[in-house]
Amino acid sequence: MPATCGPPVLMLTAKDGEYDQADAFDLGADDYLTKPFSFVVLVARLRALVRRGAPERPVLLTAGDLTLDPAQRRVARGEVQIKLTPREYGLLEYLIRRAGDVATKTEILRAVWDTNYDGDDNVVEVYIGYLRRKIDQPFHRQAIETVRGVGYRLAADGG
Repeated sequence: MPATCGPPVLMLTAKDGEYDQADAFDLGADDYLTKPFSFVVLVARLRALVRRGAPERPVLLTAGDLTLDPAQRRVARGEVQIKLTPREYGLLEYLIRRAGDVATKTEILRAVWDTNYDGDDNVVEVYIGYLRRKIDQPFHRQAIETVRGVGYRLAADGG
């Protein structure tokens, strides 16, 4: 998977919960600093980030011939572009980043839906169905597997 370095990202925020911090790191932050903070500490953290450089970030996420380009927000199966809604895209991105691993509905809801979402968790099943109709059925594939009683898995080979 080709990779490229981007600028380091330091999150400055008033949110100090452990889930807020975990979300920030999952979304690409390299460091996290909560308010109130010392200017001296801020400058020291910035120097440290510049000194060690940013981690490599993938240009394309792939599972077999299924590709997701986070920079362009594009999805394709082979050479065929696939149009997804923002929620479908978020769900696919979450699954492709974990390709081969099982994700529970709870994990998916936390990662793809708003952290304060308190609706029915069957919404995950609905969106899995939408994705299957767009990335699998037209191509006669079965990339998204239901793991009964556990959750869902995107095949690492793209189905």
